[in-house]
Parts: sequence; C-alpha cells; structure tokens
Amino acid sequence: MSHSPAVVSQQDSVTISRGARLARRMWRNRSLWFGILIVAAVIVVALLASWISPFTPDQQNYASLLQGPSAQHWLGTDDLGRDQLTRIFFGARTSMEVTLGAVVLGIVIGVPVGLLSGFYGGVVDDWVVMRFVDALQAFPFLIMALVLAAVLGPGIGNAMIAIGIGYIPTFIRTVRGQVIAESKRDYVQSARSLGAGDWRIMVKHIFPNITSPLIVQTSLAMASGIVAEASLSYLGLGAQPPTSSWGSMLKVGQGYITNDPWLSIIPGLAIVVAVLGFNLLGDGLRDYWDPRQRQ
Repeated sequence: MSHSPAVVSQQDSVTISRGARLARRMWRNRSLWFGILIVAAVIVVALLASWISPFTPDQQNYASLLQGPSAQHWLGTDDLGRDQLTRIFFGARTSMEVTLGAVVLGIVIGVPVGLLSGFYGGVVDDWVVMRFVDALQAFPFLIMALVLAAVLGPGIGNAMIAIGIGYIPTFIRTVRGQVIAESKRDYVQSARSLGAGDWRIMVKHIFPNITSPLIVQTSLAMASGIVAEASLSYLGLGAQPPTSSWGSMLKVGQGYITNDPWLSIIPGLAIVVAVLGFNLLGDGLRDYWDPRQRQ
C-alpha cells in the first residue's frame, strides 16, 4: 500500500520534530552532560590505570618521602615515597570494582524479588518481603555496611558483599513500587485479556517500562557505594595494603594533615568528584525522563 507524498512528508516532519525536542531537552540538561563527562573520565581512568600511570602503585622510593607536587610527581608522594597520582588512578579502579560489584549484587537479588512481590502482592509481599525490607532499612545504609564488613572480615570481596546487601532493600522497594503502578495500566490488562501469562507480562511488558527509574537508582547507588567503599577502607575493613584505595589514602594522610595536607586533600577531592559525577548523572537522567519536562 503506497502513501502519498503529503502523508510521508507529514510523518517525516513529526519524526524530525520529536527528535528535535528530545535533542533540545537533552542539550538543556546540563546536569546530565556534566555527569556523563565526570563518570566517563572516572571509568576511563579506572580501566586504563595500568597504562596511563607514570609509576606502579606499590613502587616505593625512600629518597622521595612526602614530597610535594613536582614535575616528576605531579601530586606528590606519600609516606613511603609512592606516587600519589598513580595511587589515585588505581584507587579509582578499586572503588569502581567494589561499587559496581555491590550494585550488581543488589540488582540481581533486589530486582527479581521486587518484581515478583509487586506483581503478586498478597501476604508474602506484605508480611515477608516488606517486613524484611523495613528491618534492613531501619539501619542507616553506611552503618549496616560497616557492621556486615566487620562480621565478614576485611577485604575487597567482603566489602563488596557488605555494601551489596545494603542495596538489596532499596532495589526491592524501588522495583516493587514501579511494578504496582504499572500493573494497573491498560496495556497490562490488554495483554492479560489476550492470553499472556504472568511471566510474559512481567518480563516483556512491565519490566521494560520500569527500566528508567531503575537506571536512575543504579546511578545514585554508585555514588553512595563510592562513599561506602572509601569509608570501609578508611577503617581498615575494605581494601587491604598495599592495594590502592581512596579511603586508605585518606587514612594515611590524616597523620600528616598539618605539614603535608595534599595527602588528604587529593584523595578527598577524588571521592568528591566521583560522587558528584554519579549524582549529577542520576539527577540528569531523572529530569530527562520526567514527563513534566517533555514539552
């Protein structure tokens, strides 16, 4: 069946107009762009740390102890003569490794549980799942991560598990609320009337429509995970020496804060920038997908 040139032209105009609105809204979203740039920079540094670092992270030089920023060591050296810039780069790798693993753990457990709980509801949802979520969220996220890490013992793997367990109730609650809202929409009732089973409705129809808030929650979880990983390492419950970690670098710098403040300022700024990037990304994505912004 052929279309007249006028109809095709009108369809093209509608497509171009919609694309122009999306591009304009995205361009106005400065938080999103700044977040993308910062997060991309952190990820690139973490992935390429072995190639872009001027030294190895554990290379000690006792002739260069506690040197300030110089041409050879751009960010100075620590109490063992190790290059600060190199350790910042490898600390980004440690932070991303632990945080990403924790977020994946939270998603793998929290999303299916929230999906099933929100879809079926009933006694299991009210008295088992939600009481479990309430019990875990009764503790502040960071406090619970510290307690779990203390119980599991120090190390990157245990820190990842401790932080990931803290994310499970957040993802359950986020997904459950979205599923309950989507289950009442007409397209779900239409799919059910056409004979679609529960599994198909959940996976093929509901889940694709809740990915936007899930991505936003993931970005915000990455930000809090960076702080949690740094906190655990600072307290000796995360990455263990000689592994580079922003938190352990802060711990070392605390002892020299008066005479050599860069030892604390530099890793502190790294944490601030990384957390800011993921928060800006999450806020930007939330604003971008906000129906009220689609003008």
